[in-house]
Amino acid sequence: MLQLQVTARSTLGALTLHTGGLLLDDGRLRVFGGGPAGLGRVNRFPTTFDPGRHPGTGLVLAHDVLGGVFALNGHDPAAAGRPGAPGQVTHFARDSLAWEALDVGHSAWTSWLLSGQWASSYDGLRWPGWREETAAPAADQGIAVYPFLWSEQARRDLAATSRRPVPMRELLGTAEDFAQQSGLPDPGLLGDV
Repeated sequence: MLQLQVTARSTLGALTLHTGGLLLDDGRLRVFGGGPAGLGRVNRFPTTFDPGRHPGTGLVLAHDVLGGVFALNGHDPAAAGRPGAPGQVTHFARDSLAWEALDVGHSAWTSWLLSGQWASSYDGLRWPGWREETAAPAADQGIAVYPFLWSEQARRDLAATSRRPVPMRELLGTAEDFAQQSGLPDPGLLGDV
């Protein structure tokens, strides 16, 4: 809480102080709270308060099991290659390898998540048996899909892809590598995990 510089009255503060995080859609979306595997670890907070430490690109808020990332923009999103305004939530979409502005702050984003409305945005990223597969990986793992989600083959027939649990860091690293190889801006995913 001290490193975040938020109060317990804010949605971000309440989630951090009172929860270890949220698992939504049978574990498909993992929203980070407090605790040993929470916001502090994912965003590499120092173990003791450092008044000069601020997440440069933004604050990672959640991972989806396929390697998507939700982040709260820092003070200069354009310099970090992210769309949207400071303090707004952005989403790194694995099927496009790009950040997308959600045009909402953290409280509105959390309300959207808790309403369940967000789940429909994943309709194209579900396959028969997805609930069982997405609930199986450990908290620090995701599901690698091959051919990759951004490929024409995966878009045409996601059910025919090969899928396996891998460390989330590996999943994000692969997305970052492919984004750079494709001439897209560096998404900066590994700096946050």
